Amino acid sequence: MGCHARISTPTAQLGLPELTLGVIPGFGGTQALPRLVGIAKALEMMLTSKPVKGEEALNIGLVDAVVSPDELLNTARRWALDILEGKKPWVISYYKTDKLEPLGEAREILKFARAQTRKRAPNLNHPLVCIDVIEEGIVSGSRAGLWKEAEAFQGLLLSDTCRSLVHVFFSQRGTTKVPGVTDLGLKPRQVKKVAILGGGLMGSGIATALILSNYSVILKEVNDKFLQSGIARVKANLQSRVKKGQMSQEKFEKTLSLLKGALDYESFRDVDMVIEAVIENVSLKQQIFSDLEKYCPPHCILASNTSTIDLNLIGEKTKSQDRIIGAHFFSPAHVMPLLEIVRTPKTSAQVIIDLLDVGKKIKKTPVVVGNCTGFAVNRMFFPYTQAALLLVERGTDVYQIDKAITKFGMPMGPFRLCDLVGFGVAIATGGQFVLNFPERTYKSMLIPLMQEDKRAGETTRRGFYVYDEKRRANPDPELKKYIEKARDISGVTVDPKLTKLSDKDIVEMIFFPVVNEACRVLAEGIAVKASDLDISAIMGMGFPPYRGGILFWADSLGSKYICSRLEQWSNLYGGFFKPCSYLAERAAKGAPLSLTMDSAAKSRL
Repeated sequence: MGCHARISTPTAQLGLPELTLGVIPGFGGTQALPRLVGIAKALEMMLTSKPVKGEEALNIGLVDAVVSPDELLNTARRWALDILEGKKPWVISYYKTDKLEPLGEAREILKFARAQTRKRAPNLNHPLVCIDVIEEGIVSGSRAGLWKEAEAFQGLLLSDTCRSLVHVFFSQRGTTKVPGVTDLGLKPRQVKKVAILGGGLMGSGIATALILSNYSVILKEVNDKFLQSGIARVKANLQSRVKKGQMSQEKFEKTLSLLKGALDYESFRDVDMVIEAVIENVSLKQQIFSDLEKYCPPHCILASNTSTIDLNLIGEKTKSQDRIIGAHFFSPAHVMPLLEIVRTPKTSAQVIIDLLDVGKKIKKTPVVVGNCTGFAVNRMFFPYTQAALLLVERGTDVYQIDKAITKFGMPMGPFRLCDLVGFGVAIATGGQFVLNFPERTYKSMLIPLMQEDKRAGETTRRGFYVYDEKRRANPDPELKKYIEKARDISGVTVDPKLTKLSDKDIVEMIFFPVVNEACRVLAEGIAVKASDLDISAIMGMGFPPYRGGILFWADSLGSKYICSRLEQWSNLYGGFFKPCSYLAERAAKGAPLSLTMDSAAKSRL
């Protein structure tokens, strides 16, 4: 932008993404962009970090011409010579004022941007710094703006937010590096055709994600009624993109034509991958995988979208355990960015490589994890709701908990989340953890009691909140009676200390058990590296990225502090809070928790 002219190709993407790293655009970016495109557009580009393509860049004044790639260099050379010969204007971006709004209007635009930013990102300072720096240049001239930009950039570079977001940036790119798998020199095989079993919410979401990336998909259901419902869901997912202007009608037709329905396995004979997305029933899944082995070609990847069932159990009755793998999507599957790739000790490296490649092509961030109850995300976060229930039964207010957790940066608190996913799912997944980790689960009857009374969350308009016609959540005074009943069953009493917890205490009592479980997941080798758990927490549960992920955030507080708090609560409220041995060991040495498995193993030897 400091050049005298800019020439682009139609598909080139131009933008200033620095805010995603916790800093502001440097090298004059905050001063040149408003002078080229106007203050309103410059603010939009910087604050959202969204790029524009060549044609739009030309329309807004960011570039001076758009040409095809093969003409780019010649046109640029000619343009430069024309400037030199005086045939084209000699423009210095920083002196341009024709695109700047009048000062009064400019101040209004900046004021509005500040208000929106505070509302959208209340915990972040650097977007506000960016607005201040832009304002300085408009009010006092670009030289003053450049000085302020350099000074502000330097300060932000050392901030916790910048450190966290840079960690997330590199960690996200590091999830596809899996020792012993991606370093063997294997190349991904081509996956052209994918079959999906089950056209429910999950199956239709996975089908949508695949056809959006040009995969041919067969959607199989048990009867025609279910099949038509599944196809209708995929259609609705695509239509919502058309409505938002993200997809043309022509592209909609073309994308939908990649989807075919089936009621039997006949069309599975040439598929490269199958993803099973039926209900969580062990014997049903075992039967399906036996059938798949008979009908699918020998190279076909056999994947399950299970979120709780052991993959060894699913593949028990097959001879193809080397190609059985978990492909755990998060709901809605065509929107949520995370894909947990779950391997068993028998899963071949080739199959993992293939699924990593598919994950990348469907624009997901794939994280490879080991096989255990809940895998990485659900396993890490099962104490999240349980800690909240423990606090409520001992006197903390439901709505105060949700408010404190939302203020911390989560998209919603644990109780609002329970309402959203539905009590049926909460009880089913909770049951798996009670069964597998009885010594450290908190067994509350609050949700089952509410479900008995025809409350199931948002779908029934009554859960922890009551919902109006527009699905807006409001506190429910009736909740007290269920809490008292649950308290009686658990045999606990109100602890006066827990009725007046600060927001900081609530956040720690909810998240430190999650940190504790994340340590177990790391120590057991379920996750390859701590940064994978950071990305899983951010993309699977909405943990705020500007805090760097669950273990990165924990390390900012220190293992000693977390361990001593957990020990204190464990003495008061039981084994649910007891620190695991990995956390206790790290705390004893004052060492960070974010170690790769290699260094964790070495530290124990």
